[in-house]
Amino acid sequence: MSFFKSLCLAIAATLFLTYVFGISLIEFFNVDIYMDETHIEPLKAISISALVVVLLVFAALAIILSVFGTIIFVGLLVVGSLVMVMIGVFWPILIAAGVIWLIVRDKPKKQKYA
Repeated sequence: MSFFKSLCLAIAATLFLTYVFGISLIEFFNVDIYMDETHIEPLKAISISALVVVLLVFAALAIILSVFGTIIFVGLLVVGSLVMVMIGVFWPILIAAGVIWLIVRDKPKKQKYA
């Protein structure tokens, strides 16, 4: 499953569970939400809070991916440069080892069929 598809499913599940549990808690505790002396519908109150939470999750995801992505990228650059330096320094030895291996290796034996 791709990252984007997983993210969309997670957001949909979060919104659905927020709606179900939010409505249940508001009805169970008989809570009324008012803003400027007007009664706010439970669905609207929950949907606003759920959208704010989803926006916060997106912001946190962007920060985490950018920080860890940068760290991973720099780490791969360092490891790649070390590998290239090692190959650059030891290439004659690697070629000699490859030639010796090609000469000395066990050759497959041909099977005789009767």
